[in-house]
Amino acid sequence: MNSSLFRRAADADVCLLLEGTFPYVRGGVSSWVNQMIRSYPGIRFAIAFVGSREEDYHGAAYELPDNVVHFEAHYLYEAAPADKQMAREIPGDAAAFAKSAELHEAWRSRQGANPAALMADLVHLIGDDGPLNEQQFVSSRAAWDFIVDQYHRHCTDPSFTDYFWTVRIMHKPLWQLARIAAQLPPARVYHTVSTGYAGFLGALLHYRTGRPLLVSEHGIYTKERKIDLLQSQWIRDNRGAFERDISKISYFRELWVRFFEALGKLAYDAADDIVALYETNRQRQIADGADAARTRNIPNGVDVDGLAPLVAKRAPHEPGQARAGNVVALIGRVVPIKDIKTFIRAIFIASRTMPDIEGWIVGPEEEDPAYAQECHALAQSLGLAQHVKFLGFQRIDDILPKVDALALTSISEALPLVVLEGFAAGVPSITTDVGSCRQLIEGYGDEDRALGAAGLVVPIANPAAFAQAVLELLGDLPRWRAAQTAGLERVRRFYTKAQMIDQYRELYDRLAAAPTRTASGGGANGAAGAMGCPVHAGARGAAAAASASGAQPSQAQENR
Repeated sequence: MNSSLFRRAADADVCLLLEGTFPYVRGGVSSWVNQMIRSYPGIRFAIAFVGSREEDYHGAAYELPDNVVHFEAHYLYEAAPADKQMAREIPGDAAAFAKSAELHEAWRSRQGANPAALMADLVHLIGDDGPLNEQQFVSSRAAWDFIVDQYHRHCTDPSFTDYFWTVRIMHKPLWQLARIAAQLPPARVYHTVSTGYAGFLGALLHYRTGRPLLVSEHGIYTKERKIDLLQSQWIRDNRGAFERDISKISYFRELWVRFFEALGKLAYDAADDIVALYETNRQRQIADGADAARTRNIPNGVDVDGLAPLVAKRAPHEPGQARAGNVVALIGRVVPIKDIKTFIRAIFIASRTMPDIEGWIVGPEEEDPAYAQECHALAQSLGLAQHVKFLGFQRIDDILPKVDALALTSISEALPLVVLEGFAAGVPSITTDVGSCRQLIEGYGDEDRALGAAGLVVPIANPAAFAQAVLELLGDLPRWRAAQTAGLERVRRFYTKAQMIDQYRELYDRLAAAPTRTASGGGANGAAGAMGCPVHAGARGAAAAASASGAQPSQAQENR
């Protein structure tokens, strides 16, 4: 771990559980985490970061704010293989594995036994000293018999070897997460920003300590994992070679999806409050097993006042009029889920009608260098040297006044901050019909829709439709001005940072004041309740204090 991130504390007010995001990866979620921490300078935050392997992250992309009193990073696929450490077969605890089987069956059927109650019982079983510890899973006859039984009962693929190693790989991090939960300093509130492995860690901490768990999701974790699995059609066999076998991929892809759905259900069951960014995702959470009574929407918000000066900085130019060019900017990471190639192809098509058009790709390229190189090669092959520019990471405070429209060609999004930041800076957007983008462009509810469209929405992976939308918006000055006005009014009325911060302040205050419940894991029970001042004592007025002190950085510093 980077020594500049090393911080240790005996306890914290709020412990953030972050999977593959802040402080190592830039993007909308990381920017949101950074903003949240800085908006509550009176709250003492601990951070537990979980990632894949340390080599997959290239140093910290963010400095830790001063009110982060504890930070630790863990890498779930980096430890020495347990098989080499625990080769001797042991009998195993049949009763403990029967309890595990009962939990698996409850996940599958969603009937009968309550997975939350079973999970509360299992928390202490998977610790290093418990009867379902990692050594039992790797080396016991009971574990072998359990896996063989599950294979015969449920597997539709003929290869037991592939099934065995897939089960081993997907479950291995759970024991490391149990060890993390056992040694994290106590907190009054645990807050996971996703389900998945971080959500499972949150469930463990909730049941061990009896303290409240808050789950907030930007995107729906299980949906995003499905997209990841569909994008990759290559699998690794037990010898480490790569092969392509569609039938084999299909079954094991579904096995992974069901695994992450189960982790998501565990997090929802453990959570006191479950937050989505917009209504469609809230309904998806309910469909995935969340208790509707514990769900709510808190949309992202941006610093409207801080971005307002960018409107005045816009050059004296209207779209469609001659100047250096009509500029459409895609601000985001150069990764497949952003579908940069559709943007490049759309600019190619639009350039045939609008010769002065420029497409700017503004964002870091290091996350997926191979894909970034493919994007450069595509632009070159289409002869777009004069029309497409790769600008890398930039402060969008500097970019937004220079562009006429923002482009978002993603195949998956939640509620993209960059669109809201564009609105606040006077820039309309053209987006694919993903996540909340239609809601942002066209409005949600009668009052919002009455403001008008703040741009255009097109189907995903359709360069021709995207190019046509660009031409329609930039080639029609009254339409562009109406879109600019609608975006400015929409973000000021419905998507301010102050609104978001106030709602999370209420959540933190209420959860921190909740009594500690009877914990399942022993050890840490009651420790959180013995801490000093409640969260709300330092949180009220924190956003105003941060603004007055200049501590709150512009949210427009991120490339999504």
